[in-house]
Amino acid sequence: MHDVPFWLWMVFAVTVLVSLAVDLLAHRQAHVIGFREAAAWSGVWVGLAVVFGAVVFLVVGTSAGVEYTTAWLLEKSLSVDNLFVFALIFSYFKVPRAYQHRVLFLGVLGALVFRGVFLAAGVAVVSRFTAVLFVFAAILFYSTYKILKEEEDSFDPGKSIAVRLLRKIVPVRDEYAGPHFFVKEAGKRVATPLLAVVAAIEAADLVFAVDSVPAVLAVSSDAFIVYTSNAFAILGLRALYFMLAGLLDRFHYLSKGLALILSFIAVKLILQASHKMISEDIPEIPSPVSLAVIATILAVSIALSMLRPPRGDVEGPPAGDADPSDQRGPVDDAQREP
Repeated sequence: MHDVPFWLWMVFAVTVLVSLAVDLLAHRQAHVIGFREAAAWSGVWVGLAVVFGAVVFLVVGTSAGVEYTTAWLLEKSLSVDNLFVFALIFSYFKVPRAYQHRVLFLGVLGALVFRGVFLAAGVAVVSRFTAVLFVFAAILFYSTYKILKEEEDSFDPGKSIAVRLLRKIVPVRDEYAGPHFFVKEAGKRVATPLLAVVAAIEAADLVFAVDSVPAVLAVSSDAFIVYTSNAFAILGLRALYFMLAGLLDRFHYLSKGLALILSFIAVKLILQASHKMISEDIPEIPSPVSLAVIATILAVSIALSMLRPPRGDVEGPPAGDADPSDQRGPVDDAQREP
């Protein structure tokens, strides 16, 4: 555990709150976010994460700084899977592009809360039961297997537990009503499909937390490091999505790179647990080595994807590129039946 001063926690909290407020004000009017705007915002979020990392280096120390950078880069790489699911959800629900940022903004707020809970629980469990690291390693190996077997595309937004639960709690109409999540019909308050999209986004993040939490805990068991790195990676998800929307399929080697990263982290977990439980002679993988391996795999995966484009690559509209004038959402399966 690192000796993190309380004021640095406060700086982090204020930075996140101010950043969210500025982002919300900048996008208070629903509009289609183009590549240039998304790239600019992505640069802002990356720059913010890098500056905060520099502060961690200076205040907490080199070891903490390397762990933060490694954890942030790891979470950033794993978040690419989230982007594919975002595209799938937006396409399924036919979400107009002008409203997608509003949905992702609420999704980020939920992710910050849920990741905080999961990471706090993970840190507490790891600190008491080192053997759980073997379980985390098994989870990551299984995730690697699913990626290599291309079993990641089985997510059905309409059948997620969160969406089904929402439909049981409140009626969901078939058409969108602008950027609104609720409208009144016949004196009753009903939800729009936009609220169902938020529920699907949150459910997807909970699924991805199963991989993300064990992976980041392999880098550090310090609550400050794991949460701040996750938070800054999550904050940049929206801009990254809008910047890469429509280009995701071109990075076809990235999934293989993520599989390698997950398997590498799984090995790191096994060595870490074995060092503590079996023998101190068993070596651990230092954080600088982890950082170098992750960065190298990402760079090679992206370079190969650009040098060897997928066969039959055809230019097409961004995933989820629904026309803002199309206000129709998907009809519930139950409502389709006569």
